[in-house]
Amino acid sequence: MESIVRVKKSLRKPVRKLTSCVTGVKERRLCAKRRNKRGRGGRGRGGCERLRKTPPLQTAHAKDASVIRSYQADLEKERQLREAMNAQKNADRATMRAHFRRKYQLSENSKDSNHLRSVGRKVSLPHELSKIIHPETKTKDSGFNLLQAFQGLNFGTAALTGRKHSKTPTSILTTGTVVDGKVEGRKGAAKEGTGVRKRGVDGQVRSFEEIPHTGRSGWVNLVKFWREDRFRLLHKHMERTFNTLGPIYREHVGTQSSVNIMLPSDISELFLSEGLHPRRMTLQPWATHREIRQHSKGVFLKNGEEWRADRLLLNKEVMMSAAVKRFLPLLDVVSRDFSRMLRNRVECEGRGEEGRRSLTIDPSPDLFRFALEASSHVLYGERMGLFSSSPSLESQKFIWAVERMLATTPPLLYLPPRLLLRIGAPLWTQHATAWDHIFSHAEARIQRGYQRLSSSQGRGSEDGAAGGQYPGVLGQLMERGKLSLDLIKANITELMAGGVDTTAVPLQFALFELGRNTEVQESVRQQVRTSVAQAGGDLHKALQGAPLLKGTIKETLRLYPVGISVQRYPIRDIVLQNYHIPAGTMVQACLYPLGRSAEVFEDPQRFDPGRWGGQREEGQRGEGSGFRSLAFGFGARQCVGRRIAENEMQLLLMHILLSFRLSVPSSEDIKTKYTLILQPETPPRITFSKL
Repeated sequence: MESIVRVKKSLRKPVRKLTSCVTGVKERRLCAKRRNKRGRGGRGRGGCERLRKTPPLQTAHAKDASVIRSYQADLEKERQLREAMNAQKNADRATMRAHFRRKYQLSENSKDSNHLRSVGRKVSLPHELSKIIHPETKTKDSGFNLLQAFQGLNFGTAALTGRKHSKTPTSILTTGTVVDGKVEGRKGAAKEGTGVRKRGVDGQVRSFEEIPHTGRSGWVNLVKFWREDRFRLLHKHMERTFNTLGPIYREHVGTQSSVNIMLPSDISELFLSEGLHPRRMTLQPWATHREIRQHSKGVFLKNGEEWRADRLLLNKEVMMSAAVKRFLPLLDVVSRDFSRMLRNRVECEGRGEEGRRSLTIDPSPDLFRFALEASSHVLYGERMGLFSSSPSLESQKFIWAVERMLATTPPLLYLPPRLLLRIGAPLWTQHATAWDHIFSHAEARIQRGYQRLSSSQGRGSEDGAAGGQYPGVLGQLMERGKLSLDLIKANITELMAGGVDTTAVPLQFALFELGRNTEVQESVRQQVRTSVAQAGGDLHKALQGAPLLKGTIKETLRLYPVGISVQRYPIRDIVLQNYHIPAGTMVQACLYPLGRSAEVFEDPQRFDPGRWGGQREEGQRGEGSGFRSLAFGFGARQCVGRRIAENEMQLLLMHILLSFRLSVPSSEDIKTKYTLILQPETPPRITFSKL
């Protein structure tokens, strides 16, 4: 209590001075004290009477000026506090607007960027709004709607695992974004941008040069790749390197340099920096072929605004739900015919009593024909008749050309194609010849489709095909007339070339895994039977009611991703695993090591389609869990043929499981090789037993 009294007494004089400063009126007590003093400007007893009138402010005591300055400083602080609060509110609102602009791929707003920059991009949203931008659970479909996931999160690998990588400079590392200022540990200053620097746990961001690497000389590494056959086993090389160097490393091979990552938290940060026009690695051999043959480029080889304009038009015909419902019946017809053909073959060539025969075969040739037939039906709107006893020579040449093109692409990625063209290298000649045959095949199909569409329009058909039948993607694009014929040809050719091996090979792996995991196979079959019975002929409903079927595809692609990496070039400086990554650096998300990592998946070697369903998927360990299944890529630049491929594989597996019990002569793991896509060294043999 005594201390309180002393404080009150000490405050009396400042309070009086402040009061007199503000009101301009002296207290009587103060005047009384002055009355008893002499030499105060001749003031006597009447001094206080004179002071009862409010004097001008300039007559105040000299010491009152400091009080005024103090009071004004307090007012300034309050003003600054109000401005900071308003700036914070504007930044919070700008964050929400920016979130929905990214979600719907709208252009950025400079005012919102200024609002965020004014507060250092530090926002504090209410819990309800924060959940919208930082969802606690994964979205149902990791397709185009991923833009709202993991925005602005600060990821760390500590949540994933406690294991330390001995050769990684920091055992627990953080991802983030670096701009606006200098990056510690790096010579010079980083480029200015719109992000916020996020430091590692030690308070410093390490330089790009400190990232672990496999060797500084690209040409020496290229020789090693050739000598050690790393191109064919690139997926294994990536897995070994991550085990040795940690979750991030640099690699320079020939003319290609990249930063390789594998953790979902890092991939989500890369996704946030891809911008409105995401860029992936350009397959220069493909681009060079288009240039020297004077073919137009499809969306696979385009970038920038030109890519975006074409891609948005294609999305309406191959990605949207309305488009899927149109081409789903075409895929189902081909799947039913394939299952019927296989049943006839088992009945004729199989062993056992009639009605319960079984046949062990290598199904890969039949699966390639199925993929080509299904793609042709959806893209061109016509069948090729590949399920006959004697398939056409044209189709066999096309399949050979696609396989040759895929096999010759990886080595050409690390060499200058135009130099190989000048010296007439056999590798380039094989690659160009394969593409020439692919284009000639597509040209003939497109010409037939154009003639068919023209004749139907001449007859006055409103639907562009006889009887209102769906004319295929080609017919739809021609009817709409928003893409030139050259661009239609370029995109249809790319879709056709990319739609054969990329579905036939995963189907081989799926049949093998179902064959050696009989309990899983039976669970999927029972769910499919129930769903088909309840769907009443509705294909979309039948597939939706069998999540294990889709889980089988996702699980197959987790263990055997078609493409073993997804590339992006960040548009701003970022930090991955506490290392500074400059804008424009090619960063590869390596899918094969990701899918088999114990840091990301429980029991990763086990084939378990159920891990992708419902609560189990939501409860998966680690941050960035929405970036664990990336076989079709992510964001706006994911595979344009994704919906065709997913439904094509699901429908075929559905009809096979309803007709056959699968088994395998050998349950040993399949040895794989890489030829731009991952495929088995020796196709697995599958036993089909009629149910």
